[in-house]
Amino acid sequence: MSKFFPIFRNEKDSVVYNPDDLIDLFLECTADGICMVDMENRFIRVNHVYTKIFGYTEDDVIGRKIDEFPNPDIVNETIELVKRGEAFSDMVTQQYHKDGTILDIAVSYSPFRNRCGEIIAVLAIFRDITEHINIERQLKRTRELYKLITENTTDMIKVYTIEGKVIYASPSHEKGIGYTPDQLLGKNVYDLIVPEEIDHFAKVCQRLIETKEPQLLQTQVRTGDNDVIYSETMISPIFNEEGEVDSYVTVGRNITDRVKNDDALRNLDRLSIIGQLAAGVAHEIRNPLTSLKGFSKLLKETITKTKQDEYLSIIMNELDRIDIIVNEFMSLAKPQAIQFEKECLHTILESTVNILHPQALLHNVQIKNHYLKKDIFLNCNPNQLKQVFVNFLKNAIESMPFGGNVNIQVQRVADNRVQIRFSDEGIGIDNELMRFLGTPFYTTKDKGIGLGLTVSNKIIQEHNGTMNIESKIGKGTTVKVELECY
Repeated sequence: MSKFFPIFRNEKDSVVYNPDDLIDLFLECTADGICMVDMENRFIRVNHVYTKIFGYTEDDVIGRKIDEFPNPDIVNETIELVKRGEAFSDMVTQQYHKDGTILDIAVSYSPFRNRCGEIIAVLAIFRDITEHINIERQLKRTRELYKLITENTTDMIKVYTIEGKVIYASPSHEKGIGYTPDQLLGKNVYDLIVPEEIDHFAKVCQRLIETKEPQLLQTQVRTGDNDVIYSETMISPIFNEEGEVDSYVTVGRNITDRVKNDDALRNLDRLSIIGQLAAGVAHEIRNPLTSLKGFSKLLKETITKTKQDEYLSIIMNELDRIDIIVNEFMSLAKPQAIQFEKECLHTILESTVNILHPQALLHNVQIKNHYLKKDIFLNCNPNQLKQVFVNFLKNAIESMPFGGNVNIQVQRVADNRVQIRFSDEGIGIDNELMRFLGTPFYTTKDKGIGLGLTVSNKIIQEHNGTMNIESKIGKGTTVKVELECY
């Protein structure tokens, strides 16, 4: 005998007086749509949720047969089986709304029996899963689209665990770096990049986790043939349910040809600068050489120890001056390895000024420095920045054919940013020409190849910096450079 607890403790508490009322109460207390069909397939009960799902009123359906509505064959076949005692749970079907809209419906059928166990009706429970199915279809389409993209793109796409293990690799890797997707699965990211870049990559990944924002970097990747290519890679975080980064996806592109072209442009620009500065350097060296020749002759003729010491001191100073000029000129001329290091900004600027000093003298230009008292350090390639600053100073000097001043100002604009301003008193640049600045091989000067600003802007971007140029006709030009600093 079944155990139960009474709902109604005495007769006066009872609100249900007959089985029909109990059925109606049950029908209206459920969140699903429910209908009952008698043994002749006529609707005998529908609840409010059913009418809401399908758009029919009770009067539209009560007393009518199932075959008077769309898709009667499938429904009739199922109901006939239920009449024989079978039950069906969560059948996913498509049925019509009154307005003709197709709905995705999960429906369960079961026989309804009387006290004697005889089947007297069929009970059907409906749940509208259209929105859920639409989401699933959209997800499926999205997955298929992503699969189509990843399997046909030339970019190399990988998904890593937070520990750096490859869990997905696109087919493009076989052509890009000589590995099949299966060969990459399980590999660590540090197995694929050159050892010199491991620390930098680790810092980028740490920044990705801390900021939860995509990171762009250029790195050197070792191929299956043990060659090395340059890859420009975007790393994007993948979040778990708690909003934490638990994996990441990388999209890499082989930019080896671009890097080589950039290097060629830099070298072309650098050689152009060297050629243009050669005359000034020769002039600057000629002056101390003249002094050396004169004081050597005096030294030969003098017999007093005091005069000899004085002449020797002057000779040594002039030799030191020549040494400084030659060293700075050679540092600009030598090949530049793309390697970042900690360097003092003031040291780089002073070295730049030493290079341009001869040309400034030729043009009657004075270079004035306005540095901060406290040294500022950069993570940079010193020779590349020197090339940039030489470009700016040379342009400033050449813009003042009758002489003038060039001011170099250094100031912090944030805790980890520094601004360097190069301001001249030159002829300025017309607004119509400003928009062409930085275009390769465009120049407003008789001499030059039009690569200076193009290369300079590229180098500054590689240092996570920005460049801005302001100019007024007759007033001069100011170049502002912002860089990351310590």
